[in-house]
Amino acid sequence: MRDLVSNIGLVTAIAPAALDADNTPAVIDLLGFNSAVVAIEVGVGGITFTSSNKVEFKLSHSDDDDTYDAVTIDDVQGVETVGTGGIIYALTAAHAAATVTKVGYIGNRRYLKLLADFSGTHGSPTPISAIVIKGNPAVAPVA
Repeated sequence: MRDLVSNIGLVTAIAPAALDADNTPAVIDLLGFNSAVVAIEVGVGGITFTSSNKVEFKLSHSDDDDTYDAVTIDDVQGVETVGTGGIIYALTAAHAAATVTKVGYIGNRRYLKLLADFSGTHGSPTPISAIVIKGNPAVAPVA
């Protein structure tokens, strides 16, 4: 049977919005799931991104929802490198078309947070959203 809907959980990491400043990261609890994918959606850039006027998506994880550490390359898949502070994706050049970027989380911690970290001047906002798709549930079907 092709039943995926009963075997995944969806959680908003960054609510859809036109942003020009950092979001307040939501706590994503992975309890009861054995895998996760972060899907980052970015619309057409509100500015022309550069190395100083940029957005860096930083993923952190925690065992206790109190102390968060930046992920490393050993905690994720689907990216070639992880930058300082857990940067899993960065907008540093013109972004003329909408994109969706997926990053697998393979770390072993219970909690995640995703920050869209804005640097420089952003005179016009950029449409951004992100969801976490939780998979391999301990108990299915998932409500």
